[in-house]
Amino acid sequence: MKRRWRRWRRSATRRRRVEEGSPATERLDPATHLQHALNFAYRYIDRRERTVAEVRRHLETKGVQAQTIDDVLRALREDGQLDDARFARLFAEDKRELEHWGSDRIRSGLIARGIERDVAEPALCDRDTETELDRALGLLRRRFPSPPGDRRGRDRALGVLLRKGYESELALDALAAYSRGE
Repeated sequence: MKRRWRRWRRSATRRRRVEEGSPATERLDPATHLQHALNFAYRYIDRRERTVAEVRRHLETKGVQAQTIDDVLRALREDGQLDDARFARLFAEDKRELEHWGSDRIRSGLIARGIERDVAEPALCDRDTETELDRALGLLRRRFPSPPGDRRGRDRALGVLLRKGYESELALDALAAYSRGE
């Protein structure tokens, strides 16, 4: 118990020392503020790919001033560490391949992460030969080994496609094609 308390106390003291606006850092020059903020940002983006909006929110929670945040984001973009278009493309590919999401759900996921609609749309374009209908059919084949015969089964299959983010028309077309044996 004592060890845990000491560890928490040390980390809380460190956080207080480096937060902007605290007496310990007000004497620091702007370059040092920038370096502290860059350190926060690098630790945050080191774990996984992030969007500009996510990094901005993270730095704001750390108490970094707005001008310093803008400088950090500019530096990270120039270094190629932050790129919303790259994030959108990778996110869309991963969600299609790993989670079998449809375009609607991918779009809403990107927008929720702070990607603007005009950046998200090019990432949603299919780059491979498999169309969205083929992906929906593949999902139905994996989840339902045989085509659903009754109304309850069809409703369940349709619900799976809709929850995964496929448009309702496309989901109905996929369900009809799967029932026909295509």
